[in-house]
Amino acid sequence: MEKIALVTDSACDIDDATLERYHVHVLPFKIRYKNREYTDKVDITPQQVYENMNVEIPTSSLPSPGDMEALYERLTMEHYTHVISVNISSGISGTVNAIKSVSDRFPSLKTFIFDTKSTSVIEGILIKKCGEMMAAGKKFSDIAAALPEMKKKLHFFFVFGTLEYAIKGGRIGRIPGTIGNILDIKPIVDFDPEYGQCFTVDKVRGRKRALKKLIQMRDTFAQDRKCDAYVIHGNVEEDAKEFCDELQKDPRNGAVHLIGQISSIVGVYCGPGTVGVCYSEI
Repeated sequence: MEKIALVTDSACDIDDATLERYHVHVLPFKIRYKNREYTDKVDITPQQVYENMNVEIPTSSLPSPGDMEALYERLTMEHYTHVISVNISSGISGTVNAIKSVSDRFPSLKTFIFDTKSTSVIEGILIKKCGEMMAAGKKFSDIAAALPEMKKKLHFFFVFGTLEYAIKGGRIGRIPGTIGNILDIKPIVDFDPEYGQCFTVDKVRGRKRALKKLIQMRDTFAQDRKCDAYVIHGNVEEDAKEFCDELQKDPRNGAVHLIGQISSIVGVYCGPGTVGVCYSEI
């Protein structure tokens, strides 16, 4: 009989209740300051990272091989037979390759690693959907086969508060930076489905117009279809709440979920002021 473990990394953004309900195992990134290293979501919170960014912008590193091996050893001891791992884009992190390397050393655990080619709430929604399928009695092979199709129905867009942190972090991909800051041009950002890197889908001058454009982006893929919406933010809760209120005015939107703070590892590069929305086609 199959016993399936759900695994993700701490870039995953979803409510704690979902993680607890489906017993999700989260591999933590490391957040590094000049004088100390922290374990993401263990001894440092996204709130603390954002609040300290005007003093020092930390760097990050992927979950340690030791943490990955310890997890796989524990799963083996607990008699799991299969692992589904949903992870941050290989275009911006080495996490997928690292997990593959470790999982290859545990052949008794059949592992399916899904490279989201994205991050944050995309990981979270997919983990939630995997958990729902497990609860419905679906097999490992069914869930693994469904993941690529589920991903196609998710559409993630976000606006940075400023491009400063993405430029400094070197994760800006194909987003023009310096000129945009000078002219107050706000790129509407998505992840390239092939390379898993940020790219600009549109450009709008001014923050209010940019947030309005995030709402209008659903028309580019689902004019007549219902969508649930998942909203995240970088330490701008009031902006996110107002954004949710606007989303709820559109009858084409189903449930609107305010997930909360963007994870520390993602926040290091997107910075405070970011607002993002993922539309999930129903």
